[in-house]
Amino acid sequence: MTAATNANPEPLRANATAAVRRYLLDLQSRICETLAEEDGAAEFGHDEWTRPTNTQPIAHSAVSNTGKAHAGSDRPAAALGGGGLSRILSEGAVFEKAGVAFSHVQGTALPPSATAQRPELAGKPWEAMGVSLVIHPRNPYVPTSHANVRFFCAYENAPEHHAEGFGSNSSGAAVTDASPPSPTTSDAPVKPVERPRQTDRAATWWFAGGFDLTPYYGFEEDCVHWHRTARDAVAPFGSALYPRFKKACDDYFFLKHRHEPRGIGGLFFDDFNALGFDQSFALLRSVGDAYLPAYRPIVARRKGTPYGEREREFQLRRRGRYAEFNLVWDRGTQFGLQSGGRTESILMSLPPLARWDYAWAPEPGSPEAELTERFLPPRDWLANR
Repeated sequence: MTAATNANPEPLRANATAAVRRYLLDLQSRICETLAEEDGAAEFGHDEWTRPTNTQPIAHSAVSNTGKAHAGSDRPAAALGGGGLSRILSEGAVFEKAGVAFSHVQGTALPPSATAQRPELAGKPWEAMGVSLVIHPRNPYVPTSHANVRFFCAYENAPEHHAEGFGSNSSGAAVTDASPPSPTTSDAPVKPVERPRQTDRAATWWFAGGFDLTPYYGFEEDCVHWHRTARDAVAPFGSALYPRFKKACDDYFFLKHRHEPRGIGGLFFDDFNALGFDQSFALLRSVGDAYLPAYRPIVARRKGTPYGEREREFQLRRRGRYAEFNLVWDRGTQFGLQSGGRTESILMSLPPLARWDYAWAPEPGSPEAELTERFLPPRDWLANR
C-alpha cells in the first residue's frame, strides 16, 4: 500500500502553487454555477476579503446577490495574511443554505492543531489554499453534503510574498498569473492577495480533501451512487485508495461524544504527497471534479419528495448533530480559529436552523430509527457491485 505522506517530498517547481490556485478558483465557480442552476430560484452572492500580513483589523467589502454592497470588519489576526472569496446562497427553493468558499492564506507559525501529528513543523511559516463547501438542503429527503480540497506548504524560512488577484474573469475561467484581475459576476472589486514567491523553499507540502454525505432519510440507491462515484474518482491512482480513504472518512466524521457517525461517509485523505506533485495534484482534481456528479443526481431525485412537520423536525435534530461535529471535532474549524482565520468563513458550514431536544430518540421501527440503525453504521456499499 502506498504511504500517504513522504516526509521529504520532491521540491516544488516554479508556479506549482499558482496551478493549484487556478484549479481551485475554477472548481469553486463551476460548483456554484451548477448548484444555482439546480436550485432555480437563488444565486450565490460574493464576499471577497483580504487580510495583509499584519496585526491590524482590516475592512472587507461584500456584494450580495442583489448587487448591494455592505461593509464590515474582521477582527485582528496576528501575522496572518491572505484572502479569499466566500460565496453563499441563502433561502433558495432547493437549498436553504449553501456555502462554497475559497481561501488562500499564509502565517508565520503553524498553530497547535496543525502540528500535533507533525511536531517537526512547529513554528514553521506556512501557506494554505483550498475550496470548502457545505450544502444544507430545504427538503429533508435531500442529504446535506460536504466537500473540501486543499493544498498546504510549510516553509523553512519566512517566505517573501507578492500580490496576486483572485476571482473569476468575465468568461468564468479562473484568473491566472498572466491575467489582470477582473470583476466577479457581481462587479465586486477584485482585491490582491499575497502569496510566497516560488523561490522560497518548502520544507514539506501535501494535498488533502474528500467529500461526505449526511442523509436524514436513507435510500440505498443514493448511498451506492455516492460511493460508486467516490470509488471511480480515485480508481486511476490505485485500487487500494478507495477502501483506505473510505475508512479514513468513516473514522474522521464520527461524533465521539455521541458514539455515532455523522453520515454515510465517502472519501477523506490528508497529508498526501506519495505520488509526487503531478499525480498527487491529479488525484486532488479527480476528487474535486467528482463532487457534482456524486451529489447532483441525488438532489434531482429527492428534491420534489413531499414532506411534513415530522420530517422537518427530524432534519433539524440531525442538523444539531452536524453542528456539534463541526464545532467540537472538526480539525479544519480548529485550525482556522487557532490561526486567526476569518470567523465568518470558518463557520459558514453551520446550518441556518437546528434544534436540540433533551434525550430525544426516534420511535422504534420508524424511518427515523432506520437511519441510525441501518444507514449510519459503516458498511461496504459497493459489495458485489
